[in-house]
Amino acid sequence: MCSDLSFKAENVEWVNDYLPNLVIENSTQYTIAPVLQVQAHVFPVYPIIFMQKEEPQLHFFEWGLIADYMNTAEKIKQYRTSMVNARSEKLLQDPQSVWYKLRQQRCLIPTTGFFEHRAIKGWKKKVPYHISFANKQPFFLLGMYHYSPMPDMLTGESKGTFTLLTQSANTLMCQIHNDGPNKHRMPVLIEPSKAIEWLNPSVDLVTLSSMLSEKIPDNSLLAYPVYTIRTNQERPDGMLLTDPYQWQGLPPLGMDSLPTLF
Repeated sequence: MCSDLSFKAENVEWVNDYLPNLVIENSTQYTIAPVLQVQAHVFPVYPIIFMQKEEPQLHFFEWGLIADYMNTAEKIKQYRTSMVNARSEKLLQDPQSVWYKLRQQRCLIPTTGFFEHRAIKGWKKKVPYHISFANKQPFFLLGMYHYSPMPDMLTGESKGTFTLLTQSANTLMCQIHNDGPNKHRMPVLIEPSKAIEWLNPSVDLVTLSSMLSEKIPDNSLLAYPVYTIRTNQERPDGMLLTDPYQWQGLPPLGMDSLPTLF
């Protein structure tokens, strides 16, 4: 499931257009810089936005939520990888889930795109795709945040962590994310103009449910294959990680079996 983001935006001016009075925490320690790939499973520091003291604030938290039951180093090591994503259905519908208990701790994850892998019968490796809004503008993914119950050993402070929410995929994403135990899932994307409502602490459950179930239409997304993203080797064509790549013999989306040769 989605565990790689890209972030080409070099400033937060576009965020201020939709979230006026944004407060940037730790602005002297971190800078918002463009990055071609951010991989969840190394638990990177990444900017997220949530409401605090009635103001939207941008903080730099680690991707991979640490829940209260993960109160030992062993439990964090055992469970944290599974906490980089969370099924949005559990946020409001499953009172026993950790996500239901954190439903008031909502955040926005700014991005300019994300990666997903497509399986093709007869191919050893999956083909990565880069997905963004068709207008190539930055957007937000919906998420949840939480402070770790385990204080940082060096500073004694509670570490801020977050997870990315997923939903059942639209038709386009079903054709790309077509394999694995979490196939046919996609991140919950939101247009920037609607983002402030997600952060509103007084928003009602009906509105939240609608936001979590609403799917971005296929034609609002731009998806194309890219070169292998999890490698130390440079692309053979010298292009950037997020640039399109022409895989020889790649079948069109929806045709995942190799054509029969006569």
